[in-house]
Amino acid sequence: MQRRHSWEELPDRVRDEVSRHVGPIRLAVTVPSGASCDLAVTLDTAGGTFFCKGCQVDGPTDWLHRNEARVNRWLPPAAPRLRWTVERSGWLLLGFEYVPGRHPDLAPGSPDLAPLADLLAGLAHTLTPAPPVSVQRFTDRWRDLIAPQLVDGDTLLHTDMTPRNFLLGGRLRLVDWSSPARGAPWIDTAFLVLRLVRAGHEPADAEKWAARIAAFAAAPGHAVTAFAGALVQLWERKQHTAPASHHGPLLAAARCWAAYRSRSGSYTRGA
Repeated sequence: MQRRHSWEELPDRVRDEVSRHVGPIRLAVTVPSGASCDLAVTLDTAGGTFFCKGCQVDGPTDWLHRNEARVNRWLPPAAPRLRWTVERSGWLLLGFEYVPGRHPDLAPGSPDLAPLADLLAGLAHTLTPAPPVSVQRFTDRWRDLIAPQLVDGDTLLHTDMTPRNFLLGGRLRLVDWSSPARGAPWIDTAFLVLRLVRAGHEPADAEKWAARIAAFAAAPGHAVTAFAGALVQLWERKQHTAPASHHGPLLAAARCWAAYRSRSGSYTRGA
């Protein structure tokens, strides 16, 4: 994880520029979660409460923040609105509407699974065809993991289905659209199947949940099987190149799902 800066460490000119957007800032509280930003704070201001994330310009995550700023206006209400951006004195800051809530529980039997399915179904429907915003094609991102035709499509995807990117309050929201891609409409649901297996679901049960989402239910079985195998390769690579405590469990979940699809012959029928 990058070193997290406090609000007080920002240059005065940067903080002054933010104040021009929101009024006097009464309180700034650092948000500890998140792995791809140099700053993450909740700002209590005269203009309301905002979530502010940012990075140093031309740093390793600069492109992620610019992705998120570029795509936000095209996203449905499930994504918090970007209210302002500030780029000054070597910093890029994004100010979003503040969304209170907790991360959903993905364990078997969790009541949070129903709103997750509803949200993913709505996103796949609303974001197909993809809006006219420039994002990477998923086929390019995974060109060395899977045959391109299996994952190609015209849906705007989120692609980072970690539970920490969902906030469940009055309604479920999906945050951190910093890695968007254009691809098959079932891909985000498939990413979440992996997370369900990681959370303790049997692969068959995870797929039964996913089949509630029309885009996944209609996905070619051989494409989903190839996707599960590609996830094994992906997490093996990540564990080898940048070992981390969460990589091992995700690799184990990917292997479990891929083995299930191979044993069950899922490559010959729909998911």
